[in-house]
Amino acid sequence: GAVWSWGYGACGQLGHGDEQNQLLPRKIEALAGHRVVAVSAGQHHGLAITADGVWSLGWGACGQLGHGDTQNKLLPKKIE
Repeated sequence: GAVWSWGYGACGQLGHGDEQNQLLPRKIEALAGHRVVAVSAGQHHGLAITADGVWSLGWGACGQLGHGDTQNKLLPKKIE
């Protein structure tokens, strides 16, 4: 199904490719075409579980996104 996000976006955790706040729900287009089965949202990062893997987004300063770096991800990125 579709995933929507809104609210505080300063670390990219909303998944829209920017760090803007969203006042209204907005579809995360980067996850379109993937069968999302679960999501988890934290204060500054999030995860989406799809039929083909786990995707993370948002604040990565402590390595919490699982990509082996400390970079923020403004769009969902599949964990390899």
